[in-house]
Amino acid sequence: MTYLTPQTNQSGHFKGDLTPLGVRVNASGGWWDAGDYLKFLETTSYTDALLLAGVRDFPAQMGGGSGANFREEAKFGATWLSRMWNDSTGTLYYQVGIGTGNAKTVGDHDIWRLPQDDDVYGGTDPRFRYIRNRPVFRAGPPGSLISPNLAGREAGSLALCFQVFSTTNPAFANQCLRSAEHVFDLADTNPGQLLTVIPYSFYPETEWRDDLELGATELYFALAQGNLPPGLPHTDPAFYLDLAAHWAHAYITGPGDAADTLNLYDTSGFAHYDLYRAIAQAGDPPGLEVTRGDLVADLQKQLDSAVAQASTDPFGFGFPWATWDTASHGAGLSVMASEYAALTGSRTYAADASGWLGNILGANAWGSSFIVGDGSVFPHCMQHQVANLVGSLDGSPPILAGATVEGPNGSAARGLVSGMRTCPPDGIDTFAQFNGSGAVYQDDVQSFSTVEPAIDLTASSPLAFAWQMATG
Repeated sequence: MTYLTPQTNQSGHFKGDLTPLGVRVNASGGWWDAGDYLKFLETTSYTDALLLAGVRDFPAQMGGGSGANFREEAKFGATWLSRMWNDSTGTLYYQVGIGTGNAKTVGDHDIWRLPQDDDVYGGTDPRFRYIRNRPVFRAGPPGSLISPNLAGREAGSLALCFQVFSTTNPAFANQCLRSAEHVFDLADTNPGQLLTVIPYSFYPETEWRDDLELGATELYFALAQGNLPPGLPHTDPAFYLDLAAHWAHAYITGPGDAADTLNLYDTSGFAHYDLYRAIAQAGDPPGLEVTRGDLVADLQKQLDSAVAQASTDPFGFGFPWATWDTASHGAGLSVMASEYAALTGSRTYAADASGWLGNILGANAWGSSFIVGDGSVFPHCMQHQVANLVGSLDGSPPILAGATVEGPNGSAARGLVSGMRTCPPDGIDTFAQFNGSGAVYQDDVQSFSTVEPAIDLTASSPLAFAWQMATG
């Protein structure tokens, strides 16, 4: 069942009950966002865009010619993204499940269990009704404007879907492209607070111009590829190239320029790279609001800030350890450094690209990799229900191999949920002695702030490794 978005406080608690819309949708498939069983358009659209780009650009490393073929995984994500958009009514849905309930409602974060338990959880107890039957939330009425961060990334992912699958699965690819154009046309280009998830404080994104740059750029490549389905609102690739350049200029001259690097909250580190290639493919048409030089300069600006940060760190990491998403930023920075080398032929940041990957693989003050299964020391006690309940607690199989966790942060979170398996079993924090300068890392199931894995945290690592494999 679909519902209106409820009013919530900063903790995610909502008043009263949810308001059903009387419309049921198929929201199956897709990936759980993190260690819980929630599904978000916000994170899935970012994750699938990077996976699809990797399959497209690195077939020998991530495509059908590789030993780790991501094609079907990327299609799995794109299929769910397609289900969250009703193309016939122009309706976008953006979330499945609720994280936090209230006095009369249990949310996903309130209990600890395996997912197959949900269908009958709590019997007929009404407090567990949204565990047994997870709600789907609508972004707005049919045909209404869409928050531009969601519109840009949804359109970009679906346009990449067309690029990757137009030959092998044309019906699916054509559906992706039609939806991508329709979603992009509804982007709200004068937004207030962005729509991310319920509650907004879970993912407080503020920048959106980069997402529209990404969406328009990938739509350019899709149309330029040719063999288009009938009925598209726009068929001229130049239409989207103009828009991509416009939104790139808006980002570069806007309040969020170079304030971050490639991660969930800033996609310019990938969008600039692809837009540079799009402008080159189009023959550097006159009149665009940015040039290829502008895009490279902005990538360099972000990388130079990371190099400056690295000069203050004994291990040369390009992002502050005492903050969120440290591991994800390391992989994102490595991707950007590799992109810069590919665009300019300069190896200015080549050593940094390898070094920043090394930082999240163990070259850090804690001596731990933050990608599960990589290295000799890696997280054993993730805040992830399946890994905690049926995985090992000592790093031996089975493990959630390849998952990237938060990494060091400003603090380690505490809070037991009934049913958690205590981890570490002996309760000893082996990494405490290495904490300092405000940065904390704890491998403990309670500490979601340091060892919860998430799809957006993991998304850039396959691309970073593909770049290293392809370019050395």
